[in-house]
Amino acid sequence: MIDLYYNVGTNLARFCFKLFGRWDVEGVEAIPPKGPLIVVSNHLSNADPPVLVASLPRQLNFMAKRSLFVNPVISHFMRGVGAHPVSREGSDIDALRWNLNILNHDQPVVLFPEGTRSLGEGMRRGLPGVAYIGVKSQAPILPVAITGTENILGWWRIAFPMCRFKVKIGDPFTLPSIDGRLTRPMLANLTDMIMGRIAALLPQSYRGYYAVEEAGSRH
Repeated sequence: MIDLYYNVGTNLARFCFKLFGRWDVEGVEAIPPKGPLIVVSNHLSNADPPVLVASLPRQLNFMAKRSLFVNPVISHFMRGVGAHPVSREGSDIDALRWNLNILNHDQPVVLFPEGTRSLGEGMRRGLPGVAYIGVKSQAPILPVAITGTENILGWWRIAFPMCRFKVKIGDPFTLPSIDGRLTRPMLANLTDMIMGRIAALLPQSYRGYYAVEEAGSRH
């Protein structure tokens, strides 16, 4: 039943994006066809999860706000399309465990390292959880850059985007294996490296914190 919900939702999203939007996907050939995978992306709007689901030819799993699971019917459907409820006031440990469990079962997870939508203002600095998951799982990390979805305003416009948006997929990479305790500076540096891979796929105006000036310094 979960596969059915996911396939129906994916095909419906692709139909709507092709019919009502100008949707472009680049780099699909770089996606590993099987095994654990950490998909990392910038985050512009509520449309980003369905855009990724429609763009990547693997069944994705991602975390979603618990408030979206408003009743048993919607909750059942949300879980069926790969969403896992998390509370913003909840424990980060629970989210980390869930992601690592999915990866241990050779499935992909989607992470938005900024933690919240940037609302078209450029990338925020990434949170260290993504680096922790990358080191502990040693799963390949797939950088993905999204542009244009900041113009998809409101839930109804996700089905009728009426604008141009693009998904650009980079080459997968893995973080180094680190023995011993992962310190905050280590995780911060590794997170910045991951975010730099996403930023490199984006136009300069979308890079925000990770924009590089001509002299080579970061904003």
